[in-house]
Amino acid sequence: MANNLLHRYLFEDLSVRGELVQLDTAYQQILANKDYPQPIQTILGELLVATSLLTATLKFEGSITLQLQGDGPVSLVVINGDHDQKLRGVARYKGQIDPEASLHDLIGKGHLVITISPNKGERYQGVVGLEGDSLAEILEGYFERSEQLKTRLWIRTGEHQGQAHAAGMMLQIMPDGTGSADDFDHLEKLTETIKNEELFSLEANEVLYRLYNQEKVQLFTPHPVEFFCGCSRERSAGAIATVAKEELDDILATDGEVALHCDYCGTTYSFDAAQVDEIVTAAKKNLH
Repeated sequence: MANNLLHRYLFEDLSVRGELVQLDTAYQQILANKDYPQPIQTILGELLVATSLLTATLKFEGSITLQLQGDGPVSLVVINGDHDQKLRGVARYKGQIDPEASLHDLIGKGHLVITISPNKGERYQGVVGLEGDSLAEILEGYFERSEQLKTRLWIRTGEHQGQAHAAGMMLQIMPDGTGSADDFDHLEKLTETIKNEELFSLEANEVLYRLYNQEKVQLFTPHPVEFFCGCSRERSAGAIATVAKEELDDILATDGEVALHCDYCGTTYSFDAAQVDEIVTAAKKNLH
């Protein structure tokens, strides 16, 4: 089936819009970099789906970052996605994780931080309390308070054919004010019937037909979604150039190299003494 795609759709007679995202390898690549316990895999998948759905609502070039932070065993879960649906993410945790742990068990007392960063213009950050039993409920509350737009999300993670899958749907009343609450409730009830297996295995047009075959639905050209990490050897060299020479010498004396590890993709970039010297020398030249 076609996967790692974001689909937008519109109910022509009801002034309601929708989104559907289905992810396999984009999700699997995030999980492949760390041996995450199952509850953390789930929360990463949910945040990945949510970020993709929210990024699709951007009306400008830029990015959205969703971060769950708290004082529980999981101190941070973060997913970043841009207008091109290039996503990456990581989780930080300590100790044993209960296999039955809920979102609130994992994060503890905390919040969701939503950061919207246009390539041009002001950055916006919203801090959302963890009110609700699920990430979907927390985000629905955010939309109700900040956008005043009736919004519903369905976020699913699980296994299909032995592989991790994540998928989700979003319904939102159009901001033109013509959508009615009754129409929205009707579509909400239809969407509520979606099964994980259908979301993970069916093409988007089949999913929409099963749910809404009595409605006039316009399905737009899908947008590919991919795991993308912007790290590189050049960026790592740039980071080394900002470190004091004495500190670099200490690291070289202890480890024989300076190594930078990317948490997002798991790549380690190593530099020996000669390479570090070259970086420091070039940085000095650029200052003069």
